[in-house]
Amino acid sequence: MTQPLPFEITKEDSFYDVLGDYIGDVFYDILPEHGYELRDEQIFMAFQIEQAFKNKSVVFAEAGVGTGKTFVYLLYAICYARYTRKPAIISCADETLIEQLVKKGGDIEKLEKALGLNVDVRLAKAREQYVCVKKLDYLAHRTDDEDILSVHDEIPEFVYEPAASMQSFYRYGDRKEYPWVPNEKWETIAWDPLQQCSTCDWRHRCGQTLNRKHYRQASDLIICSHDFYMEHIWTKESRKREGQLPLLPEASTVVFDEGHLLEFSAQKGLTYRFHSETLSSVLTGYMDQDVREESLTLVEDILELHDEWFSRLSKNARTIEGSVRKDVERTESIVSMAETMVTKVDALLEQLVFDSELYVMDDYHVKIMEEYLEFFAYGLRTFLKDGEGIHWLEETSSDTSLVIMPRLVEDILRKEVFSQKIPFIFSSATLSQAGDFSYIASSLGIQKHASFSVNSPFDYEEQMEITGNVETDEEEKWASIQDSLIKNQGHSLILFSSLEEMNRFKTWSGNKDWAFNMIFEGDREISETVREFQEDASSVLCSYHLWEGLDVPGESLTQVIISSLPFPPNDPVFQAKRNHSSNPEEHVDLPYMLLRLRQGIGRLIRTSQDKGSVSLWMSNDQKQKYEKKIQDVMPLPIKWD
Repeated sequence: MTQPLPFEITKEDSFYDVLGDYIGDVFYDILPEHGYELRDEQIFMAFQIEQAFKNKSVVFAEAGVGTGKTFVYLLYAICYARYTRKPAIISCADETLIEQLVKKGGDIEKLEKALGLNVDVRLAKAREQYVCVKKLDYLAHRTDDEDILSVHDEIPEFVYEPAASMQSFYRYGDRKEYPWVPNEKWETIAWDPLQQCSTCDWRHRCGQTLNRKHYRQASDLIICSHDFYMEHIWTKESRKREGQLPLLPEASTVVFDEGHLLEFSAQKGLTYRFHSETLSSVLTGYMDQDVREESLTLVEDILELHDEWFSRLSKNARTIEGSVRKDVERTESIVSMAETMVTKVDALLEQLVFDSELYVMDDYHVKIMEEYLEFFAYGLRTFLKDGEGIHWLEETSSDTSLVIMPRLVEDILRKEVFSQKIPFIFSSATLSQAGDFSYIASSLGIQKHASFSVNSPFDYEEQMEITGNVETDEEEKWASIQDSLIKNQGHSLILFSSLEEMNRFKTWSGNKDWAFNMIFEGDREISETVREFQEDASSVLCSYHLWEGLDVPGESLTQVIISSLPFPPNDPVFQAKRNHSSNPEEHVDLPYMLLRLRQGIGRLIRTSQDKGSVSLWMSNDQKQKYEKKIQDVMPLPIKWD
C-alpha cells in the first residue's frame, strides 16, 4: 500500500522545492533535537544528491566515515518512492551491509524514530540465502547431523501438507533463521543453480518463492545485494520470455551502497556457469523421449565428449590462495574438444526442430532443452574467443563447475542499467582515485555523471593511532598479534587477506589459552557472528571478508589488526585485468589494495567518541616498495615498530 509523504504538498507546489525544505528541517532542526550532530558535510551531500534526483542522473557521492551519508540517501529514496509510487532499491555490497541497515538499532530504525516514520522496507536476498526444501528433505533422511536435522525440524508444517490452505502460508527459510549452521553445511541444503525450480514439487511452498512475493509488494524500500541486483538485470528479459516476473520490480531509483564494488558483481552476474552434471540431466530427459536414432547418437557423442572435457579441465586446474577460482590453462586439446562440442550441439538443436515437429516430444521438454543447449553453445563460443572471456573452475566435494565471465561489462551496463531515466546514487567512502572518478565511471559504462567528495568529520589525530610492523616469519607474527590482543584485552578485529591465511591463524591459535572469546567468520551465519562480537565486548573477531560494511562502534572494537596487505589474488579474474593493462601493478594491484586498506582501517572509528589503534603488517620488501603510497592514503602518519 502506498504511504503518504512526510510533508504536505499541494497541486501548486513543486515536489523538489517542498522536499528541499523538508530535508533542511530534518538536518537543521529535527535530527539535532533527537541528539544527532549538525554536520556541514551531511548538508552539502544532501544538496548534491538532490540535484541527481531533479535531473534523474548518476552521482558519485564519496563521503568519509561519519558524514551520515546513509541518512541522506535513505531520506531521498523514501520520499521519492512515495512520490513516484514505485519502491526504491538499495543495493549493498553484501549481506553484511544489508544487516547494518535493517538490524535493530540500525540506520532505518533510527530514522523512523527520529522522524516518526513507518518505513516499509523489505529484503530481497540472493537465492543462495534460502534453504532448498528438496535438498534438505533428501539429506535429512540420510544423515544424523544435528545441525541439518535441526533445520529440517524448523520447516513449517504446511510445506509437507498438499491440502494446506494458502492462507496458512508464511515466509520461512532465510539463512538468518538458522545461525547455528556453519557455511560449509549450509551449502549442502541451500538453493544452488542445479535446482530445476520450475518443475519442483515444492515450488509453491518454497521459502524463496514466499519471500519473493513479500518483497515485491514493498512500497518504500527493497534492499538487496549487488550480486542479486545484477542477476535481476541479467535475467529479466529471459524471465519475461518464460512468463515469469523479473526478480525485482520496476524501481523509482537505485542506490549503490559501497558502489565501488559494483563492477565485479556486474561481471559475476553476467557469468555463464556450467555444472558438470546439468547437461547430462537435461539430455537424459531427451533420451527418454521417443526420438530418432540420429538424435540419440548425437546425444551420446555430446555426453561422452562433455565428460572427458570436464575431466581434462579438472586435471589442468590450479588452486589459487585467496580465491575459490581455479586457474585452467586453455590447452590445445581442451580448445579442440570445445570446438567439436559446439558443432555437435548446433547439430542437435537442428535435430530438435525435426523431433518436435514429429510430435514425439512435448513442448515443455523442447523448451527446456532448447534454452539450455543455446546457453551451453553460447558459453562455449565465449570460451573459444581468446581474450573476450575469463574462465575458471570451481570444485566442491559434490560438484564441478566451469565459469565463464565477460572481461568487460560496460557496454551491457550502459544499455541495460544506466540508460534508464531514473536517479542512480553511488555511495561510499572510497569511489575515486585522488578525486578522479573517471576510472569507476568508465568501468561501469557511465558516460555522464556528477560527483563530489566530503571528508570524514572525525579528529583522527586524537582518536586513532596507526602502527606499522614488518613480518619476517608468520608464526612470529602470530605471536606478536597474540601479544597485541592480550595487551588490549581483546576488543579487536583481525582482518586477513584470504580464507587460507585466516585458517592458518585459526590452527595456530587453537593451541592457545585465550582469556576472551575468539570468533571466526564462517563458523556461524554472518549477522549472528557480528551480533556476538558486538555483544561480547571483550571478544576478538577474525575475518577475511569484513573489510567493508562492519559497523561496531564503542568498546567492542578498539583495535584493528591488518594481518597482511590485501592485494588481489592471482586468480583468473585479476589475471585478466593485469593482462589487459599497460602497468598491472599501478592500474590493478595497488588501487585494489589501497582501497581495501582504507576500507579496513575505516572499521575502527565509527563515532566521534570512538578511540583505538590500527596495526598494519607487511613484508620488508612491501615496506620498501609501498610505504609512501600507503602513507598517502592514511588519515595520519604511521608509527613503525
